[in-house]
Amino acid sequence: MKHPVLLSLAAASVAASNVQVQHRQAASQSSPASRSSAAVSLTFTLASTNPTAVPLSSITATMATVPTIPLPSTPQAGASPTAVSGAPGLPDTSTINPANYPPLDKTPPVNSPEVQAWKKEVADSGIPIPDIPPTLPGGCPANLAAAQDTSRCWWTCGGCVRSTDISDCPDKKTWGLTFDDGPGFYTPNLLEYLDSAQLRATFFTVGSRCISNPKGLQLEYLNGHQVAGHTWSHPALTTLTNDEIIAELGWTRKVMKDVLGVTPNVMRPPYGDADDRVRAIARALGMYLVMWTRLSPSATFDTDDFNVHSGMTTSAQVLNNWNSILGNASTMDHGFIVLQHDLFQETVDIATGYILPDAMKQGLQIKPVVSCLNKPMSDAYTETNDNKTNPPPVSATTVATLTAGAPGSAQATGATSKNGAIPNVAFVPSTVLVGSAMAMLFAVSSL
Repeated sequence: MKHPVLLSLAAASVAASNVQVQHRQAASQSSPASRSSAAVSLTFTLASTNPTAVPLSSITATMATVPTIPLPSTPQAGASPTAVSGAPGLPDTSTINPANYPPLDKTPPVNSPEVQAWKKEVADSGIPIPDIPPTLPGGCPANLAAAQDTSRCWWTCGGCVRSTDISDCPDKKTWGLTFDDGPGFYTPNLLEYLDSAQLRATFFTVGSRCISNPKGLQLEYLNGHQVAGHTWSHPALTTLTNDEIIAELGWTRKVMKDVLGVTPNVMRPPYGDADDRVRAIARALGMYLVMWTRLSPSATFDTDDFNVHSGMTTSAQVLNNWNSILGNASTMDHGFIVLQHDLFQETVDIATGYILPDAMKQGLQIKPVVSCLNKPMSDAYTETNDNKTNPPPVSATTVATLTAGAPGSAQATGATSKNGAIPNVAFVPSTVLVGSAMAMLFAVSSL
């Protein structure tokens, strides 16, 4: 019989492959200039690099895999994070039984007692859910009418935001540091670097990964990082029914409470795929959306680091993207939030070897999102927020309210899927991924 931990690690490997294919589909529809895997050189000089950085030329889709490191420390049941005032002690993760949760990396069934209870919670919240039909898989080109309908405020096709969305920081030269899709195999490497540099970040965690790696999630939280939701299985939320969205968010919220003892009150929709229906359901479940800064369809604060692993872009292009982000940030009178990932070795190596050292040398104030909004870490969780209504924090110059604001810079043109947006083609079913994931499965099972 396989050891439960090995099975969880194997599931994480398959999940990484699944998400990789989804992102690769997004990349395939994007501008060749931004996604080409052809040789690209740096167009600028970094202010600083990590002396122990992996050479940039070695950070490729075919790079030799280096051993992961163990967690810097092992969280103990009952421990409390000093950064979160009033937090309860950590739960005992040995009591968490994966059989009590939905299958990993699949949208959960909607007929469970838990989902029925969450549906009632949404209905009783008093927050009206807009009657917006689900979009079709395939992004903007497959949904031309929806893309042109600015009333739904669909971020994917135009970058529309509401006043309740958090997409930047109020203070200039402040960076809300975020990492998506973990905890991954190389998250311990990232945590070790962040600790040595005395930096803290916001980790948007996939619910299924909380089952695969509960100790990793606990250590992020215990070490003063902000942890938040990123759905159960990483779907494009606007393609789901109301009940499916409730299941995705509800199970993620539950497993994070089971692992941490607290419930995050913000989440990031995968691919940034959100409209007013997604926003309303999230709010009814006690969560606001955190996006990433987007000035226009071509000026999105996404390093595109995820696509190095698939060979759709290069590490040099990621750094050129980073340089463009800094250039755009210099024109703003407020701070910013960037999309990065901790799922792969390449993304962690680029962040710790190059982007973060460069940012620190340039004097950026690097903080978790809740801190960049000038809020205490305790405001990031329902149980420790001293205002029972958990109002959304200040984002740039506006205090978010539940009143629908005017659409943001919505472009009704069916934008491409570049810069982390929803794929413009249908997702590949997870069963198709089995063959490509078998090598990882065998590698894990031989540990």
